[in-house]
Amino acid sequence: MSCGTSNELTEQTRIKKPDWLRVRLPIGENYRHVRSLVDKHKLHTICESGNCPNMGECWGEGTATFMILGNTCTRSCGFCAVATGRPDPLDWDEPQRVAEAIYLMKVKHAVLTSVDRDELKDGGSIIWANTIKAVRALNPETTLETLIPDFKGDKENIGRIIEVAPEVVSHNIETVERLSRQVRIQAKYHRSMEVIRTLKEGGMRTKSGIMLGLGEKKEEVVQTLHDLYDNGCDVVTIGQYLQPTAKHLKVERFVHPDEFAEYKEIGYSLGLDHVESGPLVRSSYHSEKHLFSGRNTTL
Repeated sequence: MSCGTSNELTEQTRIKKPDWLRVRLPIGENYRHVRSLVDKHKLHTICESGNCPNMGECWGEGTATFMILGNTCTRSCGFCAVATGRPDPLDWDEPQRVAEAIYLMKVKHAVLTSVDRDELKDGGSIIWANTIKAVRALNPETTLETLIPDFKGDKENIGRIIEVAPEVVSHNIETVERLSRQVRIQAKYHRSMEVIRTLKEGGMRTKSGIMLGLGEKKEEVVQTLHDLYDNGCDVVTIGQYLQPTAKHLKVERFVHPDEFAEYKEIGYSLGLDHVESGPLVRSSYHSEKHLFSGRNTTL
């Protein structure tokens, strides 16, 4: 089947977005300020690379999630909009540029994430540690959340993150166990759970995220929440999957806000410390609230 026919068919079968998924367009002075800083310092953000629906709101409030280790991932997950291929060589000046941008933005709580760099022996963990140190040196009052890859489960590489002790360490499970191979391809469900357990045993405040709308069943979502809790996860975010392009996995359904609210209650009943659950929730959305425990911390 030709690409044109495939795209045409996808458009015909794509489910129409419901009203509750409408977002604001990126406008305003703060948005333009963040845009200029990102461009000036040659930084990458997951806001752009991941086509985040909340970019307009977050950038309008002067915040952004910085993506380190380049803009090209060695993995090819079926849901992700980040480019896949052979990454550029490491940029050892990147940690300082990120730290300077955070300083200029006067960010009180910064979120860092990265592409997967499976071609590197250290998985990029040294740059990760250097970036956290650089941000802390220039911004001693800024708290940090780090959304890390699985580093192929290598405990030495994970240990580098634990050693520099960001306030929150997140690693996304993304989907239920049955769909994990299809959605994440090179990742493994139980390996990701082990990463969370290792982080928790190292004294970290731990966090993970799940996307809905990929064909998962309700009981599978509940089981995933069980597994996260059993492996020491403190904070869970649950949001709606949105198909980036016709080449990515299609949306099987748009989950109603009431169902998201139900998962939030289930998560709390299991003993999770903090649960954010809603159609537009993303891992780094309002992440400053994830520093603290409590059912009453609302968006």
